[in-house]
Amino acid sequence: MYPKSLSRRIERPSQTFSGQAVEVLREMVVAGKLLPGERLNEVELAAALGISRGPLREAIHRLSSEGLVSMVANRGAFIRTFSVEELRGLYEVRIALETHAVRLAASNDAEGVERLHKLLDATEHALDFDPTYPRQLDFHKTLVDMSGSPILVEAVIEVHRKIDLARSRSGHDPARARRALEDHEQILQHLVAGRIASAQKVLTKHLQSSLDNALKLLECGMHDDESS
Repeated sequence: MYPKSLSRRIERPSQTFSGQAVEVLREMVVAGKLLPGERLNEVELAAALGISRGPLREAIHRLSSEGLVSMVANRGAFIRTFSVEELRGLYEVRIALETHAVRLAASNDAEGVERLHKLLDATEHALDFDPTYPRQLDFHKTLVDMSGSPILVEAVIEVHRKIDLARSRSGHDPARARRALEDHEQILQHLVAGRIASAQKVLTKHLQSSLDNALKLLECGMHDDESS
């Protein structure tokens, strides 16, 4: 039996220093500011973030549990690298999850469809000023949200994080942005018309193209390492 002094709930801020550090570090990884294979310097990172090393270590261990950081005994923490086989495996899972999300989203109400229409309109407008696909207008995330399955959403987020890390070294290819928008528009058209199999087919082809591009970028990065 615990003493009564422990029966009251602990008051704490809405987000701890380690929680904030996780978000900042994750964004730095995805944005390519921390590159695959790079060793994390705790002293410099703690100073840059304005926190002590304790919360920073908690954040690093959190990212390790998410598969974004590798802990090496007696050497420290490193941003995880991905092999060609691992990247293929991640895309296989992504395709399976997102095509299933399409089927679930088909029974969603008109509000979700309207959100996708507005998102694609905003994306087309953004591409008129910047040829890079706007990350904040995430068609795939919105589509998966429409599935109404929190477990599916969580699984997709985890896979996306690892894929973003695997691709972060080479960044995003602006030349693909318009083609991606066209694919997204086709998927939505099929979804609205109730052509679920067609929507899944376009989505699969779209993600396979994304994988092919990611593999080229990954292999180029490997060749750069070998020649440096």
